Amino acid sequence: MKELVRACRDASLPLIAGVALSLVMANAAPGAYHKIIDTPIIGDHISLHWLVNDVFMAFFFAIAAVEIVHSLRKNGPLNPPKKAVTPLMATVGGVAGPIIVFFILNALIGNADYSSGWGITTATDIALSWLVAKMIFGNDHPAIKFLLLLAVVDDAIGLVIIAVFYPSPDAPFAPVWLLLIPVAMLIAYGFKRLNVKSFLPYILVCGTISWFGMHTAGLHAALAMVFIIPFMPVKSALHNFERKVAPAVDFGLFFFGFTAAGVEVSNISTLSLIIMLSLIIGKALGIFSMTALAVKLKYPLPEGMNLRDAAIIGIIGGIGLTVALFVCESAFVDPGLIAAAKMGALGSLLAALIALAVARIRKLKGKPVPVLECLENENE
Repeated sequence: MKELVRACRDASLPLIAGVALSLVMANAAPGAYHKIIDTPIIGDHISLHWLVNDVFMAFFFAIAAVEIVHSLRKNGPLNPPKKAVTPLMATVGGVAGPIIVFFILNALIGNADYSSGWGITTATDIALSWLVAKMIFGNDHPAIKFLLLLAVVDDAIGLVIIAVFYPSPDAPFAPVWLLLIPVAMLIAYGFKRLNVKSFLPYILVCGTISWFGMHTAGLHAALAMVFIIPFMPVKSALHNFERKVAPAVDFGLFFFGFTAAGVEVSNISTLSLIIMLSLIIGKALGIFSMTALAVKLKYPLPEGMNLRDAAIIGIIGGIGLTVALFVCESAFVDPGLIAAAKMGALGSLLAALIALAVARIRKLKGKPVPVLECLENENE
């Protein structure tokens, strides 16, 4: 049973099942679907959609923050800094590339109403990209860790983008309430100084204060626990939090997929195409070009990885599903634009098929792409 549960989590089956069910219901019985996710179940405002978006996603981003903390620890991928230069440069390319492609495409075939959707294109889905990378490279290839580091830092940048550029559309910005965040952080620091080893006080006390501060200030409260995670003692509170909460988050992604991805196929528009192409093309070009530049500047790739691997990682990075769907609801107010943007985020799954096809062709040919070979030889 444990092996089955692990396999389900590793393959992101709950998320995929939630997305699939939502698409079927939204197109076959849209009235019933929206009634399920939007009808208040507590009071006048707390629906399943609200619980998932504002509460569950706080735990999702908290688990992402745990990965960032681990990366910054001694001997982690971001420590010492020189070891992280190449993947960090790749991350910058993976954020900047899609934004550039988005604005170029929007200028050519879009319109001004689409302009706030640029943040959607910066996302990389950690779980699904990791799954596809394992299918291509195997379990122990250094490209896997390269991708994970890239995706985690990418999502960290995404958190900043959400907080700064996408305040809550339902409430005016009230910055004074943000003072509760440093209060929560100070309390968390006090817990750490007192050697509090349970994660519950950090989450229930500090996390709640931070969540209330962000929610009342008009920012998206899903980011609340990101400020608290770094204060948890690593070997006790943080370890137990990850061990007990990560499985619940992985299976809870079923509900995120179900509430976030339910759009009618008829909502496909030019915006959908722009977002999909920005993710797939922008990520691939941005990640590869900045990785190649890092190699040109004599910053090494992980041992056992080459630029051909980096090119495939760039394609895989275009899978933006989970975080992209989340940002869609912050980027737009108009329901039609939200639905069209979500279709573009769903379309980014095409990056997985492209990566698998490129990897297959590369394996069949058994020789590198000449441009990549030249770059590698020049830097040997």
